[in-house]
Amino acid sequence: MAVTLKDVARRAGVSPSAVSRTFTPGASVSEKTRKKVEGAARDLGYSPSFIARSLTTKRTKLIGLVANNFQNPVFLEVFDLYTRALQQRELRPLLVNLTNETDPEQSLRMLRQYGVDAVIVATSTLPPNFSRAFRAARVPVVHAFGRFDPVANVHVVGIDNNLCGRMAAETLTSRGYRNIAIIGGPEYATSTQDRISGFCQRMRELKLPVEDISYAANYTYAAGRSAMIALMQRTSVEAVFCGDDLICMGAMDAARSRGKSIPRDIGFLGFNDMDMSSWDAYQLTTIRQPIRDIILSSVELVVELADDTERKPEIRLFPCTILERSSLRPVSAG
Repeated sequence: MAVTLKDVARRAGVSPSAVSRTFTPGASVSEKTRKKVEGAARDLGYSPSFIARSLTTKRTKLIGLVANNFQNPVFLEVFDLYTRALQQRELRPLLVNLTNETDPEQSLRMLRQYGVDAVIVATSTLPPNFSRAFRAARVPVVHAFGRFDPVANVHVVGIDNNLCGRMAAETLTSRGYRNIAIIGGPEYATSTQDRISGFCQRMRELKLPVEDISYAANYTYAAGRSAMIALMQRTSVEAVFCGDDLICMGAMDAARSRGKSIPRDIGFLGFNDMDMSSWDAYQLTTIRQPIRDIILSSVELVVELADDTERKPEIRLFPCTILERSSLRPVSAG
């Protein structure tokens, strides 16, 4: 039988309410009583129940973590960082897989059933109405990796994807590339839309055309390979900007399968800087998204929101950088 709060109370010679107060943060209990209770708990191997505590504190310490990009290995890094960051704060993630989900009401109902204290929407491929639905239901929500939307009126932590698109155009044209194509992520992703918009804006300013714009069906190697094969059937290009490293790896292998040498015949620029991008087979030059900074900041913000549900919406954007490897030719002299 599991050790109960009453067992600890009998062992310590105190009331059950004194045991409850001892294990409730901020509750009033004398130092003498605390030592007796903690000693009895150690002797009996007792651990307080988060569920029981939530009945008193009205806080479950559960944070809903909503995501839908499970096919991409970068999500393993995202999930690892989120779970460790939450657990270090004595919080517990409740993971919700929304792959192929379009209705926020279903996930909202489930998260409400568990009484989560707050929600982190950790994806750019869910529409803003997901975050709006949580906020409308008065569930504190932070949209990580999302697009700032004044209408949604929610907290956003991420990057300026439009600026990153411009950065990609600058990176490729500075190396003398002129015949350039884009393989974005899924067309419905706000990050894809903004990166392509920024890329095209900068190319227009430079008075250069964009040879081809296409979209990968999802953030997978197979989708990148398929998109690149279709691209090569339509046209010939000098360089390709891909909306994700895994998409880019698939595209690179597709180019090699057609006898192309990288970067001599065709250059590739990725996005994210996932671990695999540094593998010898790819050595991918990529735009590094500061995933760790975004995750830690969104956890910090959601903790603050759980204590201050009326906090005004805040936007936190982190800068991206170019990580040089060898999938592009060197910057043009002069």
